[in-house]
Amino acid sequence: MINKRSLWFLTLFSLILVLSVYYITMPSELLMTTSKEEETETVSASVENEESAELVALRVESEEKMLDEIAELKKVLTDSKASTEEKNAAFEKMQALNKNRGTEESLESKIKNEFSLKSFVSIDDASITVVVDSKEHDKALANKIMRSIQEEFETSMTISVKFQK
Repeated sequence: MINKRSLWFLTLFSLILVLSVYYITMPSELLMTTSKEEETETVSASVENEESAELVALRVESEEKMLDEIAELKKVLTDSKASTEEKNAAFEKMQALNKNRGTEESLESKIKNEFSLKSFVSIDDASITVVVDSKEHDKALANKIMRSIQEEFETSMTISVKFQK
């Protein structure tokens, strides 16, 4: 008698076998043209999306912090000993984190579209920190960026703009 585990193993094994036979029997010219196209696409994409090391470091740090918070909240949600109120609070905080992440990304794209500048946006409660990748430290530009960001919010926010290069 075949149980579920054996059936899954046989199904996946046969799928891998079929794909490997297909890959081996493919003409080598087709593989060469596909790999060359992929290389040109990745090179052009890396040139377009070149960001400064500071912005990349800020993004990575922010992403790690958010992932740690989400992991802790998931522990609360899956804990059988946690009360309903604790689970609701954890779920609401998780939703707020996701909403903040979406708002940050939309503000970054707005700055890129309006001012043609790469930036990093961080939102903490009522304060927003914007790090702009620009050589010139222009007060008028910082003011325009702050006004543009404030337009997105109904309440008054504390916005700070930093220039880095």
